[in-house]
Amino acid sequence: MSVLTEGDNLAVRRREDETMTDTGRADHIGALLRHFADLRDHRHGAAESRADKERLFSEAVALLDPYARRVLSEMNTDLLLGSGEVEATGVRRSPDGGVAALWTLSWPEQRSAGVEPIVLNAFYGAGFHHPHLRGATVGDWPLNVFTDEQAAAELPTLRAIAAADLHNLVFQKDYRIVPATIRG
Repeated sequence: MSVLTEGDNLAVRRREDETMTDTGRADHIGALLRHFADLRDHRHGAAESRADKERLFSEAVALLDPYARRVLSEMNTDLLLGSGEVEATGVRRSPDGGVAALWTLSWPEQRSAGVEPIVLNAFYGAGFHHPHLRGATVGDWPLNVFTDEQAAAELPTLRAIAAADLHNLVFQKDYRIVPATIRG
């Protein structure tokens, strides 16, 4: 079913499992629109100063934390057969002077293979206009989270990052680093 959003002639294809914002747009579209507005307006949400943007980043990390842990716990249970360990750093100053927070999932086969763990990385680099999400081996996503609802809407993105990260780690070694592919 296609829905024409009111006032802007943007067709949005709605799937049964998509969450929709109060404007009728799919949540991931809303996230992109917030990202583009930040670029356009030289802001991050309501923040203009670096200090205010870092405060919002810390709030976004707190909002994302249960969802990031959930994604990694799902992978641990279903693919690593419970053999992994989920860890989170909280917000820390990064080497470039920015701020970052990591959620990681490591497991025995991954460590034995000498590859990095699965990583969900929220970061706001010193030279960046606003924060982003990425994995250890996966590119960047915009991070424009200001409410719990927006953090929850990032669940598919966090799942995609974690899944792509695991795929790339398998590509670096082979499928045997995933216990469910051999013992499942």
